[in-house]
Amino acid sequence: MERVRSVGARRRKTRSGVVLTEDLIVDAALRLIESPSGDRLSVRRLGAELGADPTAVYRYFRDLDALLLAVADRLIGDAFADFVPRDHWVDSLRDLAHSLRRSMRQHPRLAHLRAIRVTAGPHEMRVVDTGIGIMLSAGFAPADAVRHYRDFVDTVLAVAAVDAAELTAGQETAEQEAWSRVYTSLPADGYPNVHLVREHLPSMYDSAFPGTIEKLLDALVQAAPTPA
Repeated sequence: MERVRSVGARRRKTRSGVVLTEDLIVDAALRLIESPSGDRLSVRRLGAELGADPTAVYRYFRDLDALLLAVADRLIGDAFADFVPRDHWVDSLRDLAHSLRRSMRQHPRLAHLRAIRVTAGPHEMRVVDTGIGIMLSAGFAPADAVRHYRDFVDTVLAVAAVDAAELTAGQETAEQEAWSRVYTSLPADGYPNVHLVREHLPSMYDSAFPGTIEKLLDALVQAAPTPA
């Protein structure tokens, strides 16, 4: 009887005649998050977006946090919908890293959440399985495969989240000027090392992602039992 009631609740229509589903709620939440006022996601706003009683959301998700994790898992699925491991494990890891970065930059308001939380959703599970499989294909023992995958993916997520951070036009300009004008003009008597490399300092504004990923891959190649 409990199961019958649950199924009946899930098929209840909204005021607009739409049958609510988890996917429909995730779609609506993502639209709200990426709207101009998306920093104020609430059950009330979600109910209005769905044309349903706000409490209807709780028949599918225990709270907003669970819903946000479901949204994050959806984005993982979208990012890796077309991902296919390459012939060589290093190329596979590089593709995995850049797929994550593209997704984080496309959805910046969820970048921080995705960098620090585990969704335990079906899409994340598939990526974890794929990533660990790539490490195993490099010849790493099981414990090492897990450790290296953790280090790799956490670094990718952290650096990608920095790249995805939303800055205003004024903040972007201030960042560029800090490296191209302020730091390059520091005197040698107080800042000898910065002064020595001053002509290269504007590159500090560039993303650290490509170089960081290649350093990680080089380290993994050196540690891998199977020669690259």
